[in-house]
Amino acid sequence: MDIAEVAKRSGIPASTLRFYDEKGLIASVGRRGLRRVFDAGVLERLALIALARSAGFSLDEIARMFASDGRPQIDRHALAAKAEELDGTIRKLSAMRDGLRHAAVCPAPSHLECPTFRRLLAGAAARTSDEKKKKRPARRRLPSNPPQA
Repeated sequence: MDIAEVAKRSGIPASTLRFYDEKGLIASVGRRGLRRVFDAGVLERLALIALARSAGFSLDEIARMFASDGRPQIDRHALAAKAEELDGTIRKLSAMRDGLRHAAVCPAPSHLECPTFRRLLAGAAARTSDEKKKKRPARRRLPSNPPQA
């Protein structure tokens, strides 16, 4: 089927299909005029790609989920690690949701007077600080006693 048919049946824009083809995530089997042609198995492969993307895998991680012959070869340890990562995200988002719901109905005169809201603020500040530390490159330390010239 040509790229227009794949786009129609998968709901994925042709530009994304071309990008996936160039990245090696899918492979066209030829051309019909200027249009790329794919075999019917591309729809299942696109469904796997969509599932992996929705789980938070990067395109490079997804590319490693396929053997050289194109068949799925998914590392179960990578799936378990992603599930653990999602559990952590769910815990953080649940705590944030609960804090926001409390703040919406808190009887304190001001949100800043509410202990629950203050904990929410402190947690957000700590996460921001941790994220900045992760992004900051390590500093090179100079020797404490530099050689004298």
